[in-house]
Amino acid sequence: MKRIIGILFAIIVLVSCNSQKVYSDFDVSYSKSGGYAPIYENLLIKGNNAHYSFEGQGKKYKQDFKVSDEDLKKITTTLSQNNFRRIQEDRKKIYDIVATTINIKTGPNEGSKTDASSIMPNYKTNWKNITTVFQEIINNNVKNSK
Repeated sequence: MKRIIGILFAIIVLVSCNSQKVYSDFDVSYSKSGGYAPIYENLLIKGNNAHYSFEGQGKKYKQDFKVSDEDLKKITTTLSQNNFRRIQEDRKKIYDIVATTINIKTGPNEGSKTDASSIMPNYKTNWKNITTVFQEIINNNVKNSK
């Protein structure tokens, strides 16, 4: 009996660990979360595969899709042209906003930035240009989002 319980426990642990893999195994991550009425939106890209999830406003949605090579190139180009690595985050305390976080794990633009405490004024246009590219990919590829 103890052996059966041990085997079941091991299976449960393995299955639960594997379900989180999609959220840790990515090259590019774009996420929005928080706010007065909290939302959670994630776009994770690994190679040409993308996983999108949205939860908020009483809705819950997930979709996997392929990202074109042109879209990947557009992301890389936009990150480089807008000096992603040089964008400076402000140190203000801002509450009840929807914060956007971008994580890049590979390539020349590797880094992580967030506007949770705002972006320094000199870099706001750069940040807007970068977030617009991700939002366009979501809008063009995700059906029934939000």
